[in-house]
Amino acid sequence: MFGRKKTGAVVCPSCGRLVGVSDKECLNCGRRNPGMWGLTGALRGLGRDAGFVQLVIGASILLYGAALFLDRGGVTSSGLSLLQPSPRSLFDLGASGAVPVFGYGRWWTFLSAGWLHAGLLHILFNMMWVRQLAPETAELYGPGRMVIIYTIAGVTGFLLSTLVGIFAPFLGGAQLTVGASAPLFGLLAALVYYGRRAGSRHIGSQAWTYAIILFAIGFFRFRGMRTDNWAHAGGFAGGYLVSRWLDPLIPEKGDHLIAAVVCLAATVLAIIASLLLGQ
Repeated sequence: MFGRKKTGAVVCPSCGRLVGVSDKECLNCGRRNPGMWGLTGALRGLGRDAGFVQLVIGASILLYGAALFLDRGGVTSSGLSLLQPSPRSLFDLGASGAVPVFGYGRWWTFLSAGWLHAGLLHILFNMMWVRQLAPETAELYGPGRMVIIYTIAGVTGFLLSTLVGIFAPFLGGAQLTVGASAPLFGLLAALVYYGRRAGSRHIGSQAWTYAIILFAIGFFRFRGMRTDNWAHAGGFAGGYLVSRWLDPLIPEKGDHLIAAVVCLAATVLAIIASLLLGQ
């Protein structure tokens, strides 16, 4: 079903050299289990990001539709916020911020909030950036490490916004916050770090340009639309730090893919926990 190969040679995902399907370690780069149980071909067929873009877009659209359905009477449209789900439905699905975390002890929402969106244009623009940044980051770091960066950046972004929202609300921290922009800033930070680490001025400067422009846009207030710049800043900082720890010049290992699966599983559990405990 998944095109699993049981015999012969496959391409090591880390170094691109031929290895045996059952080899315990790549003799060239040292990656453990380079044959990936014979699934390297199937994973390669999913694209550079191993299907992560399709997963994010599909799950985000599904959750956005669920948010509209859960409280149909609370859906509003004002200014640029077309088809905006109610705060109640976003809360039930896993929105983060000072109110859910400190008011209700929903700390797991640091994981779930990045998959929720507060309007039609909000999800449209974020998904466009996911399509742009995720494959590029996966190309440089590997799909597993890209998922790790995405997840941790979302956590650090919503953590910072929540802390500011509770301890310094006058600085604009969020009481309720959602959106993929926090982890997306983490991917931008990963590209910035790669440019610095690998000496690629083009990649680094382009990522810096995008980050500065998007961050600057957040200071403008559009009718019916509010930008969580603290989440952006926290996502960028988290993405940069974890990128330094992962080091893009070292080949991705099988452990990174396992960690990526753990990140995604934890996110799913966070959304389920939000639904079960939201009422």
